[in-house]
Amino acid sequence: MFKKTRFWAIMLIVLVMAAAVALAGCSGQKQESPKEEQKAGRQAAETQKDTNKKEVILATTTSTVDSGLLDVLKPEFEKKTGYALTIVSVGTGAALAMGEKGEADALLVHAPKAEEKVVEKGAAVNRQLVMHNDFILIGPASDPAKIKGKPSVEAFKAIAAAKSLFISRGDDSGTNKKELKIWEAAGIKPSGDWYQQTGTGMGQTIGVANEKGGYTLTDRATYLAQKKNIDLRILSEGDKDLLNIYHVMQVNPAKFSKVNAEGGKAFVDFMLSKETQELIKNFGVDKFGQPLFFPDAGKEEYK
Repeated sequence: MFKKTRFWAIMLIVLVMAAAVALAGCSGQKQESPKEEQKAGRQAAETQKDTNKKEVILATTTSTVDSGLLDVLKPEFEKKTGYALTIVSVGTGAALAMGEKGEADALLVHAPKAEEKVVEKGAAVNRQLVMHNDFILIGPASDPAKIKGKPSVEAFKAIAAAKSLFISRGDDSGTNKKELKIWEAAGIKPSGDWYQQTGTGMGQTIGVANEKGGYTLTDRATYLAQKKNIDLRILSEGDKDLLNIYHVMQVNPAKFSKVNAEGGKAFVDFMLSKETQELIKNFGVDKFGQPLFFPDAGKEEYK
């Protein structure tokens, strides 16, 4: 009786051990300790971090894209730095809003007063003067409001008095901000059927103005890039108030942990470099007989 009891006890132990071995090996993989799992997690995080680090997100105004400038600068930046540049082309207001939310790494915009507020809030750092061109008032050759040769404020007054069609971007872009300042200087709050807003970029707004035979305010670079496809003429230009100033800056990595600090700085440094400033200086000369932008790196701020 004792031998039988001992036999079944031994068999029970054998079965329990066999089950334990089977459970340990059912996955076919070695079981990792908690420390090994933590190490694997850190390695995966570092791999993801390295992948993200290779991308630089640039939020910029539509004029730098519509003019074709970034088509030239993007491959040069990527070749020089090894980063992949993702360009988000929106109005300056929207680009600055992206910066305030930490949704970009660098900003290239043209609304100085609005830019200064973003820097004051601590959302952007390393703001640098990079280039300029100018705004121009364009319209149909027939010039129904008779604005040709008039300063911008007087031209706007004439358009409003004649109720001639004016096409506004209406998108809080740098161009839209400049337009609204001119209306304010003219003492006019534009409204009515003659004043229409597209809510779109500069290239599309010029297209609408061309189709409807209206006036619009544009940066010179975008106008020259589209000139061959439209019938609109330059009717008012050269005012000091029509200067169009661009700055480049980093989104503040101290405020937004996901920002690519090194990549953002790399883009700012690239824009200020001698080689890039030379590219900006010569951009458009071969095609339009004049530069579309003028390099300003290292110069004093415009007043």
